[in-house]
Amino acid sequence: MPDRPTTPLLDIVDTPQDLRRLKPEQLPQLAAELREEVISAVSVTGGHLGAGLGVVELTVALHYVFDTPRDTLIWDVGHQAYPHKILTGRRSRIRTLRQGGGLSGFTRRAESEYDPFGAAHSSTSISAALGFAVANRLAGEPGKAIAVIGDGAMSAGMAYEAMNNAQAAGNRLVVILNDNDMSIAPPVGALSAYLARLISSGPFISVRETLKKLARRMPRPLHQAARKADEFARGMATGGTLFEELGFYYVGPVDGHNLEQLLPVLENVRDEAHGPILVHVVTKKGKGYAPAEAAADKYHGVQKFDVVSGVQAKAPPGPPSYTAVFADALVGEAKRDPKICAITAAMPSGTGLDKFEKAFPDRCFDVGIAEQHAVTFAAGLAAQGFRPFCAIYSTFLQRAYDQVVHDVAIQNLPVRFALDRAGLVGADGATHAGSFDITYLASLPNFVVMAAADEAELTHMVHTAALHDAGPIALRYPRGNGTGVAIPAVPERLEIGRGRIVREGKKVAILSLGTRLEEARKAADQLDALGLSTTVADLRFAKPLDEALIRRLLTSHEVAVTIEEGSIGGLGAHVLTMASDQGLIDAGLKLRTLRLPDIFQDQDKPERQYAEAGLDADAIVKTVLSALRRNSVGVVGGARA
Repeated sequence: MPDRPTTPLLDIVDTPQDLRRLKPEQLPQLAAELREEVISAVSVTGGHLGAGLGVVELTVALHYVFDTPRDTLIWDVGHQAYPHKILTGRRSRIRTLRQGGGLSGFTRRAESEYDPFGAAHSSTSISAALGFAVANRLAGEPGKAIAVIGDGAMSAGMAYEAMNNAQAAGNRLVVILNDNDMSIAPPVGALSAYLARLISSGPFISVRETLKKLARRMPRPLHQAARKADEFARGMATGGTLFEELGFYYVGPVDGHNLEQLLPVLENVRDEAHGPILVHVVTKKGKGYAPAEAAADKYHGVQKFDVVSGVQAKAPPGPPSYTAVFADALVGEAKRDPKICAITAAMPSGTGLDKFEKAFPDRCFDVGIAEQHAVTFAAGLAAQGFRPFCAIYSTFLQRAYDQVVHDVAIQNLPVRFALDRAGLVGADGATHAGSFDITYLASLPNFVVMAAADEAELTHMVHTAALHDAGPIALRYPRGNGTGVAIPAVPERLEIGRGRIVREGKKVAILSLGTRLEEARKAADQLDALGLSTTVADLRFAKPLDEALIRRLLTSHEVAVTIEEGSIGGLGAHVLTMASDQGLIDAGLKLRTLRLPDIFQDQDKPERQYAEAGLDADAIVKTVLSALRRNSVGVVGGARA
């Protein structure tokens, strides 16, 4: 464990109430100590670093000025909330971040009263804060609601949908636009700070409101001219006309690292606001830690690292990640086919499309945090004869489900969906687990749904998807590294709906979908050792099913077990439905389904998550023995029988 920083002021601050006892001139030192504590903690746990470093002063200022938790503070996404967690009674547990039984890497209602709303997906904060603000107004409660949202999250339509309805909150809603990348209007020193303080002050707001009332009594042409002049003058000075049109009073830009600027502006906003207000704060991601400031990604997400050098711990050498295999395979397909293009929703490196962009910049599109748009944009490309690959994390595609159904499936358009992070995701927990895509895609007419068992199969599936023009097709693959199998130099086009036998037996059949295949093989070894000859099949397709193969396995084996890294309603449900429709259940078949449990699993090491879910080799064996009403010493697991 590295030495912890010396933090005399932070040591006496456990809650925001303690913070508010400090003098304003003490806050810069507190912020410096808080920054050092964040760096120290994340060096031990890994996690999101750059975003939290960028909001240290803002976090201090918000908790100092507003009466949290009575005033609700809602962080968009929540990965920048590590400083917030430290100031709200969780410093003693901060080095358990993202670990089993530890603190979540995001905000979480069950964790603290200072986390009024859980968030790990982007662009939800304004909608949630509007709900809190209106609820306070209806209940006659005094609290305000403050949403902190990044400029990247403002690329999502949901943020503007919320802002369009913000008038319902009156003066109880405050939006902090944390501009830390593509600055909308960078601050210009003392003049900018003066303007922000001026236009947020009570006298200025009162004069402006009085003039607005007078203007309403003028003839309509003069009223409109006065309103436009006001918008033009303030827009020239601050750049906030867009937000004014959406019904917000705009203040900014403000230097988000200068507490002497932040405090008076936030105090004015707290005391003088006459309606919903937006404060434009400019910050620097990775602020205060030289390695983060110098890195291209500002140390957005890091492994454990050395604080002095910033060097991150390297994973031992091993197979390439599934993301990298997908990216290389897609680049290879695009070299052969000029109609292949790629779309991502603000995750070019996370999905591997940064490689595609380097090779084919004109055919790669990052649409921002706008999954709905990404899907319908892909549908438009497909309708014009192009072959779009829409690469989106499984959990994020949920945000565009209506577009998947209405714009793609109903029109039977050949959009290719590459679903990264399918299945459990370890430290990121329930909010990022790809638990539901088999269920929500395989239930749709016209869809083909594939799941790769290893790197070679993923390469074949990318090739298969590239050549599939008959309708929408999805391929799913997990987070992390592959199994180490050789990647084929020439990919194979798979027959749609055709699985494969990887091991032949007589008594037990394990029907696997996706990367649980390796555990199925281990379970077969254990079962064979017990005298239970076992077949292992890689079905490859959740839809359409290989009905001929499944029927043969179900009718020629005493016990059959399906296994998948997905929720109820997926492969197992489809196999059970097929067996029921074809009368196989009536023949006394012992068929069991293994799937993710009907809970949201917390973050933990992947192997522990799989054991908890009943998706490892021991769980398969236990399920088979239970179906046969047999026991074996040493067999353990939490599978459902």
